[in-house]
Amino acid sequence: MVELFVRGGPFMWPILGVFVIGLMFVIERFISLSLSTVNTKKFVVKVNQTLQEGGPDQAKEVCENTRGPIASVFHAGLQRLGHGVEQVEKNIMNAGQIEMSFLEKNLVWLSTVIAIAPMLGFTGTVAGMVNAFDAIAAANDISPAIVADGISQALLTTLFGLIVAMIIQFFNNFFVSRIDKIVADMQEASVEFVDTLIDYSEQQGGAKTE
Repeated sequence: MVELFVRGGPFMWPILGVFVIGLMFVIERFISLSLSTVNTKKFVVKVNQTLQEGGPDQAKEVCENTRGPIASVFHAGLQRLGHGVEQVEKNIMNAGQIEMSFLEKNLVWLSTVIAIAPMLGFTGTVAGMVNAFDAIAAANDISPAIVADGISQALLTTLFGLIVAMIIQFFNNFFVSRIDKIVADMQEASVEFVDTLIDYSEQQGGAKTE
């Protein structure tokens, strides 16, 4: 592998640099999304039960002590409890948009790596072909041995550029799929939680009236 890398010429280094940058963002996203994942059903049941038994303050504590976007969205809804349904829904919606932006953070850099790596490879290919034609012109001959180095460099840079793009593309697609699932769970849980907060507000209002 090292021998092939060296034979690929100077354009192999920027391709390697782009690959390292891509892997850094892959690790960052993997850790971040892992910390953002919780058992949604268990969490919803726990918050609802705490809300009924201990009230909004204890429910907020549960949200504060739980990682992930769903806990943040629920906490935002609880903060506006008692200010009307519209305020609760608005707070939950705003919090959801903020959490989605956080989940999608740095994915643009993975897309950039996916685009740049093959471009660097193709640029190396052009450089390799130029070297091959320069060798032909210098030797005034079209012997395979003369153009072998240039063609080898051209093919290797394209190969490595495409390999880097495919590896990062796999992780990018994996993260997008993971984010879609988290967002879908968050939206479904938020709709149910709004109904729960409405029912709780009505119960508290009825209790005060009595």
